[in-house]
Amino acid sequence: MNCENCQPNSPLLVVLSGPSGVGKDAVLARMRELRRAFYYVVTATTRPCRSGENDGVDYHFLPQEKFQRMIAAGQFLEWAKVYGNYYGVPRDEIAQGLSGGMDVMVKVDVQGAATIKKILPQAVFIFLTPPSMRDLERRLKQRHSESSSELALRLAEAGKEIENLPFFDYVITSHHGGLDEIVSQINAIVTAERCRVKPRNVAL
Repeated sequence: MNCENCQPNSPLLVVLSGPSGVGKDAVLARMRELRRAFYYVVTATTRPCRSGENDGVDYHFLPQEKFQRMIAAGQFLEWAKVYGNYYGVPRDEIAQGLSGGMDVMVKVDVQGAATIKKILPQAVFIFLTPPSMRDLERRLKQRHSESSSELALRLAEAGKEIENLPFFDYVITSHHGGLDEIVSQINAIVTAERCRVKPRNVAL
């Protein structure tokens, strides 16, 4: 991820977003497997842990009472209630990554990305989009984690979220079986950002 104009002392905050079910978690898992040099922020949620997920790795799974105490203490950079559950980005994790000189990767929903952009407009915003709504519906059904009514709600919300595409800096299409290609495109985006004449400086 180097070039002549790289700014090694200006770590990036990369915000990865997109509709529910588009594959954000799978992309981040693949990036970790490939040992891509990011500080990966683990977001917090009050939703139940799904099969195959691990506390502290996929999410910090918190009881609602603790989550609300953290809200009151200002410990989240942003938080929201989505599909009946709370989600939030711990402020201290982002600060830890940036202060350590590492590029920071955080995964949030589209609403969360909009909030972060208001607070930290110098972050890099990437939208992960499905090839089609039919493909997204297939992925959501394969998770077997939503009822029919919840699935319909997520698909309706996804349509609205995709309309926010111009708000983002970059868009990557999440094709089935294309995790390595997505990772390569994220690497290319980081390389391009490192080569900016006017680098981004994120101050938390």
